[in-house]
Amino acid sequence: MNTPGPKKLLVVGFILYREFTAKYLPYFLPGLTAQADCGRELKILAVDNSEDEDNENAKYLKKNYPDMELKWAGKNIGFARAYNRMIRRAKELKAEYFFALNPDMALEADVIKNMVSLIESDERLGAVSPKVRRWDFLNNKKTDFLDTCGIVLRPGLRFIDLGQGETDRGQHDNAAVLGPSGAAGLYRLAALEKTKEGDDYFDARMFMYKEDCDLAYRLRLAGYTSKCTGRAMIYHDRTAAGQGAGALAVALNRKRKSRRVKEWSFLNQHIIFLKHWRTLNLTGKLAVIWHAFKMFVYVLLFERYLLKQYGELIKLK
Repeated sequence: MNTPGPKKLLVVGFILYREFTAKYLPYFLPGLTAQADCGRELKILAVDNSEDEDNENAKYLKKNYPDMELKWAGKNIGFARAYNRMIRRAKELKAEYFFALNPDMALEADVIKNMVSLIESDERLGAVSPKVRRWDFLNNKKTDFLDTCGIVLRPGLRFIDLGQGETDRGQHDNAAVLGPSGAAGLYRLAALEKTKEGDDYFDARMFMYKEDCDLAYRLRLAGYTSKCTGRAMIYHDRTAAGQGAGALAVALNRKRKSRRVKEWSFLNQHIIFLKHWRTLNLTGKLAVIWHAFKMFVYVLLFERYLLKQYGELIKLK
């Protein structure tokens, strides 16, 4: 009789930061650890970006989940660098998949199992997005409003979250997408290896915001596809949410975002413009020029403090 071999490894990684994530852990971790019956050996990693090592996140994990692998970064190294560390660790462990996940989430049953089932159905899939709905954390209420079904590409290297703000009727349950949102996405490690830049998977120049868009675009350039699966349901208490893709909606959404978020997003969008300029045809380049011009005019009229990000862009280049 043939005995089954060891299960292949899937690594889950999430980032912690001070009280901003500590409050979610009693909701997030029970749902995550309940995913163990996913047909894969599950290894959970966490990088703590808090400035102090002895913080509420570390205390909670050490008390309730002492076997979970927790690394303190020593300072806030940002989203991209923290995930790059965890992906490298997943590679060391010879994992097959890496699941990037924000801790401000509540997971339904069989999320990982259903995502794995989809990605294994087609070797061309480099990544899979779950269906993510909004979670009203303050009232502990799960809503029917979509947060994201993955990232989709628009002309001018513009990226939006598919379905964001819509009432979920299953309309995007099996949608083809550019890639998953950084909030939650299952990646094939072999695909990440083929698309990495130097030793980095996410662009380390992007502290936060848009790094998921850049990675999704690079996966597409490398020939990989991505899909959403409505069978994997997660609820998300997003802190910097938008709704709609029109000019008026974008302007209204900006009022809800902090100055720091706008700075990161503005800079990183321009990094994407520059690094992927050569991949575009003439129509695509004209769309980028028009989009960048509209951004410049808007900033000049309403958010002049963002003009300094052009200087930061020159330094990075």
